[in-house]
Formats: sequence, C-alpha cells, structure tokens
Amino acid sequence: MKKILQQLSEGKSLSIGEMKEAVKLMFLDETTESEIAALLMALKLKGETVEEITGLVEALRENALVFEDQIPGLIDNCGTGGDGSKSFNISTTSAFVLAGAGLKVAKHGNRSITSRSGSADVLEYLGVSLKMSATEVKNTIEEVGIAFLFAPHVHPMMKKIMNVRRSLNIPTIFNLIGPLTNPLQLETQVLGIYREDLLEPFAEVLRNLGRKRAVVLYGAGGVDEATLIGENHYVLLNDGVITKHTISPEDVGLEPASKEKIVGGDAKENASILKNVLSGQEGPHLDTVLLNAGIGLFASGTVTTIQEGVHEARKSIHSGKAYEKLVELVKISVKKEVI
Repeated sequence: MKKILQQLSEGKSLSIGEMKEAVKLMFLDETTESEIAALLMALKLKGETVEEITGLVEALRENALVFEDQIPGLIDNCGTGGDGSKSFNISTTSAFVLAGAGLKVAKHGNRSITSRSGSADVLEYLGVSLKMSATEVKNTIEEVGIAFLFAPHVHPMMKKIMNVRRSLNIPTIFNLIGPLTNPLQLETQVLGIYREDLLEPFAEVLRNLGRKRAVVLYGAGGVDEATLIGENHYVLLNDGVITKHTISPEDVGLEPASKEKIVGGDAKENASILKNVLSGQEGPHLDTVLLNAGIGLFASGTVTTIQEGVHEARKSIHSGKAYEKLVELVKISVKKEVI
C-alpha cells in the first residue's frame, strides 16, 4: 500500500491492474482505515481516471456475491445519487416498466443517500426481500423478469470501507461507482450521473466492463435521471462507439415540468407514488417514468428511438403488466399474499 500511496502522491495514475491490487490490499485485515482514507483522498485530489475506476469496479465485482451461472440479456437502470434533488424513486419505478415491457432487469441499489428513500427503502416497505441468495436472484429474474440486488448484501466486503467513508464525510470515488458494481454481467445499462463532465468517462468504463449498449445520462437540473425540466444530456455506447446526444420532454410528446414536481418523501410516500405511476395515474410522476423507461428500452436496443421507447413504456403501464411485475416480485420474494 505504501508504494501505491507514494505513486498517487506524485500525481501518477494507477493502471487497471494496480488499482485492482490496491483494492485487494484495502480488504486485508492488516490494512488500516487510515491507509484506506489516504488512498481515497489521494485518488480524489489527483482525479480518478477511467482505468482506476475500471480496476476498482472489477475488483469489487470479483469480491461480490458469486453467481455461478450468468443470465443473458440483462439490463440495470440505476443512478449514482448525490444530486440533492430529493426525487421519488424514478429508476426503481421505471425498472418495473422495463420488466413489464419484456426486459430482464437486475436492479442494483441501496438505501437513501440524498433522498429520504432509496430503492432499497421503498422496495423493503413494499415487501420485497433485500437478502436473496444468488440462486434466488437468478430464479426470480427467470420467473418474474426482475429482481433486486441490495448493494450491502451482494458486496459484504465493503463494510470496512463504509466505515472510512463515514469518517471522511466527503464524496469520494465510491459515491460514483454504485451503478457500475452490479455483480451480474449486464448486456445493457442506463446509468444516471449528477456530473456532466463524467458522461464520456463513464461510458468508457462501461465499454471496459463489456456492455454491448448503454446510456449514461445527466438530467436537466443536475439530476441523475432524465427530467421534464428541459434538455437532458446523454451519451450512447453502441458496439464500442460513444456518441453524444440530448433529449427534451417535448421531443417525445411529454409536457415540461419543474424539479419540484418530482420531489418524493419517505418510503411510505414513495411507495404510494410508485404504485400510482404503475397504475397509470396521469401527471409529472408518470411522465418522468415514461421518459426514463423509454430511455431504458432504447438503451436495450428493443426500440430504435426514445420516442418509440416512451410509447412502449406507456403500453407496459396501461396494460397492467408493469404493476403485475411488482406484485409478482413481492409474492416470490417474501411468499405472501398479493399486495
């Protein structure tokens, strides 16, 4: 660790292999929390590179819950958080719309960071299990079309690092990489981020991780989801090629709305919003989910345009299939009556 810290202190970046070695050292009992804090701060002050982020993510995935058999054709839609928008659970709600449209969704997430209710909080309130085994996750995706992977459960080695992050109490590389660390091998992905400058670097990381297609998204108003506020910026990764684009609500037939219209609440309130959207209740909540689910369908390659994706997302909701996926996930995860 001393050698790595010296290298970083001199402003020299780490290769993918060196970063993976640094992570292995972080997990050793003899490595102190002070050394881990020094590593995180050195990376932050120098500025993390694509190779360092890739190495970190690969090492974390190698030390995660083991899935013996991978599932083909998976998608995840997840944001980094950290945007301070206090929005309702947009990507979680959108995940059920994607599943209702026929995609296989491996939804990776955590408890709240900047909102009052993270994906884990709202799903737990609804009755979804946060501690499925690898076999249960695989079976649930195959039977229902969607499963939830709770980050602390699938990344048990992270407990020591979480203590350091709490003591530092400032954003580090770990505040950005959550959506990258899904232990299942994804074919496609929608990754929301609250920093526009990281759109292309994160697309490069996803390319390194083997994604066939992906959308990295910076929402209007600085949100890590697409919003109805105005122009959303995104990059598309398609067969190794990265291109920059923008999308506004008017482009897909949706009405603009302010950031205040997507503010959520605690787990109970957000669960109510989620179920209202999946039931087809009109308004900015529904339109925001339609936009994000439309982007998800576009990222998957199921549709050729986001506008077509919004149309298919609406069909998923109005047919009742999206809500049905929620009901099925609750039933299979906790084996109780339909909610």
